[in-house]
Order: sequence, then C-alpha cells, then structure tokens
Amino acid sequence: MTSTLRRGEITPRAERRPGRWLALSVLVLAVLLVAVDATVLGLATPYISEDLKPSGTQLLWIGDVYSFVIAGLLVTMGSLGDRIGRKRVLLGGATAFGLISVLNAYASTAESMILARALLGVAGATLMPATLALIRNLFHDPRERSLAVGIWGATASAGTAVGPIAGGFLLEHFWWGSVFLINLPVMAVLVLVGIRTLPESRNPNPGPWDLPGVVLSLVGVVGLVYAVKEAAAHGVSRPAAAAGVIGAAALYGFVRRQLTLPVPLLDMRLFRHRGFSGAVLADLLTVLGLSGLVFFLSQYLQLVQGRPPFEAGLAEVPAAVGAVAAGMAAGPVARRFSVRAAVSGGLAAVGLALASLTLLDRSTGYPLIGTALLVVGIGAGLSFTVTADVILSSVPREQAGAASAVSETAYELGAALGIALLGSIVTGVYRGFTGPSGTPAAAHESLGGAVKAASGMPSDTARALLEPARAAFVDGLTLATAVGAAVLLATSAAAWFLLRGQRLEDARRAPR
Repeated sequence: MTSTLRRGEITPRAERRPGRWLALSVLVLAVLLVAVDATVLGLATPYISEDLKPSGTQLLWIGDVYSFVIAGLLVTMGSLGDRIGRKRVLLGGATAFGLISVLNAYASTAESMILARALLGVAGATLMPATLALIRNLFHDPRERSLAVGIWGATASAGTAVGPIAGGFLLEHFWWGSVFLINLPVMAVLVLVGIRTLPESRNPNPGPWDLPGVVLSLVGVVGLVYAVKEAAAHGVSRPAAAAGVIGAAALYGFVRRQLTLPVPLLDMRLFRHRGFSGAVLADLLTVLGLSGLVFFLSQYLQLVQGRPPFEAGLAEVPAAVGAVAAGMAAGPVARRFSVRAAVSGGLAAVGLALASLTLLDRSTGYPLIGTALLVVGIGAGLSFTVTADVILSSVPREQAGAASAVSETAYELGAALGIALLGSIVTGVYRGFTGPSGTPAAAHESLGGAVKAASGMPSDTARALLEPARAAFVDGLTLATAVGAAVLLATSAAAWFLLRGQRLEDARRAPR
C-alpha cells in the first residue's frame, strides 16, 4: 500500500474513486429537493391558512410535523442504509418523496395536510443520512471530502434561494399546491441518473436489525418534542407531562439498550469523541435559535409588509447567497484558522445579525433586513459545513450512515423544538391583540386568518382589525428573534470550548 508522510505520521494514501464527482451531482439533487420543500412551505403558509382554515395549533403542526417524524426516524433510516445499502435506501426514499408530494399538493383539510406532511417526513428521513454517508464513502481524502461537504451544504443553501423564488412565482400564477409538485421532476432525474452513477455501500458486518431500538428511538424523540411543543403552546398539562415522561423513558431505554448490544443500531461510543458531540450540539442549538425567523419571516414580508410572494422570495435570497459562499470557503477557513474559530465565529455572527432584527417594525426598510440575512447566511453556512465535516470524519466508513443520521437528527430536532418554542412565543404574543368587537376567533389564531377575515369587512373595520394584529405579530417575531439571538451567542461560546483542539485533518483519527 502506498503511503504519504503527513504531520509526522505514516498514513495510507486516500483512495480516489473514479466518477465520484458525477455521483456527488446526483446526491446534491436530493439535498436541493429537501431544501426547496422546506422553504416553499413557509411561503405557502398564508395561502394554506386561507384555504384550509387551520387553527393556530394546527398551523404549527403543519409547520413542524415533518420535522417531528423525520427526527424520530433518521437514526433508524441511517442504520437501515448501513445494513441494506445506502443507494437502495436513497433511491427508494426519493421515489416515495416524489409520490407523497402529490398528497401534500392536493390536501383538502388541515388534518389531511398534517398527515401528508408526516408521511413526507418518513420518506425524507431516508434522504439526508444517505447522501452524507455516501459522500463519506465516495471521498476518502480529507480535503476532497471537505470540498464535497461544502458543495453539499452550498446546494442546500442554494435550495433555500431557489425555493422562495420558484415558490413565489408559482403562488402568483397557480394554486398553493403547485409548490409541492415541483418535487416530481427533480426526483425523476435523481432516480434515473442515480441508478447508473451511484455506487452501493453498506456495513459489511451490520449485525441483526434492532426493531425494539427502532421503536424506542421513535417514541422517545416524538414524545419529548410533542411534550415541549404542547407545554410551550398551552402550559404544562397532563398530556404534555405524560408525553414527556414516556419520551424520556423511551430514550433512556434506547441508550441503555444500545450500550449492551454487540452491534447497536447507534454506537453510543461516538459521543465520547468531543468533536463529534460538540458539532452535534452546535447544530441542534443553531437550528433551534434560527427556527423562529425562518418559519415566520415569509409571513412578515407578505402579511405585514404586503409584499407579493415572488418579491418575498427574492427578499430572502441574501441568506442563501451568503451560505453558498461560506459553505464553499468553510474547509479552507477551518484549516487556515481552526475548527472552533470557524464554528464559533460563524455562530456569533448569526447571533448578532438576529439581534439586529429585534429592531424590526412594520415599516422597516430592506437594507437592514437584507444585510442581516446575508450575515445569517454567511455565519450559518460556515458553521454547518464545518460541523458536518467534523461529524463525518469522526467515524469509520461503515458507521457513516448512523453518524450522518445523528447529524441530521440534531438538525431536525432543533427545527422542531425551535418552531415549537419560538413559534409558540410568536403565537402567544399575537393572540393577545385587541381587535374591534365581533372579531372572529380565526383572526386570533393566525395573522393569515386575520387577513382573510378583514377581506370581507368594511375598510374602517378591516383597518381596525389588521393594524393591531400586524403590530402584535411583529412584537411576537422580535421577541422570538431576541431569544434566538441569545441561543446563538450562547452556542458560540459553548462551541469555542467543546471544539478546542479539533482539526479537520485529525478528525478522521477518531476512536473506532
């Protein structure tokens, strides 16, 4: 075996698989699809509110049930890919994702929309772990892998720009369900090209399938997230407390079980690696802090500032541009300075940008919004790309699916908790506004409901309803953004200590 001298050690020369960059182009299609789907939902929310008339709680469920389900199943699907083949899981999940998107497009009630989003979460749980795990097995050279992860992250960020623009165009010309149908052609290309270009990879010695572990992980994650969501929205109640206890007990049982199995569903020893644990925690808290802004910004731009959907989509482009640029530069930056400097500095920038958005009011000009979104994109793109690289390179190749699943679980769990906690702050403040006598209950459930109610009122009455409603929505949004800024700044400080001494070149020498 050929060798090369690096940092005083003899290490194997990394194998370079032919066709790896073409295979990467297929993998990023899956990432693009998931990112587009997440962003178009935010733009479509006002239209879904008007058409399906969900309550405030149902609206939050529409927003976060996908994250609930995907967070509960990511570890399972990552481990499944390690066992039966990541290519097989990816292509099967992609096909299901496209078909279930049709159910989302033609949902006729709030309940059917929630169910369709939940089913989409089942399919979506197969995509992200498989793409990252395949990258880990395609790119063995650390620097090439950093570039591949950067492209992977940049594509996800590009999707956050493509989603609002494409979604805004569709919403101005078609019905809201059309934003989900754009998944179909992308999935068709992914499956047809992926069959020919993607290599199959799996753990050669996966061990038996741990069905009790699957059930425990799903019950644990969903139970805990549901408890937090209900407690944040309605206060601590018996159902919320029961769900929390059941979820915590299930997760405890899951961890105990994984520690005793000879070949676990998820090797808990991965968390002994400080860089791995620090990167996972940073991802979770970062997404949590950003979720309030991400979910409610489109509603602010459309329902408060009166921008049409396409213009609202364009307004969010700076965040994606910043994230794409930062994602491509993340590997060299982390190697030139350090992992902790890149992650901690990126998170501090996001926290400060969120803090500036606490100055929002109904007439805030775009220069402040656009500049803050650009900084958010740069900071988040830098941090997420470096932490993904650290997580991937901290584990042996055969455990890449499980490790990728942990990374994505942190992301989705952070999104679910963020929407539940910060979304509940926005909703709670909003519901307290005082409207004119005879204001329908739906107007207090969501700002979309207030706009719908006002459309059938005389102009003076409509103005008396919408002015306090919009003011209350902005108050809730700025409060949630302030909480998010505090979370990001605290996470930046924690990452500085947890990622001390971590380097991308050394991350591949994690304990096996």
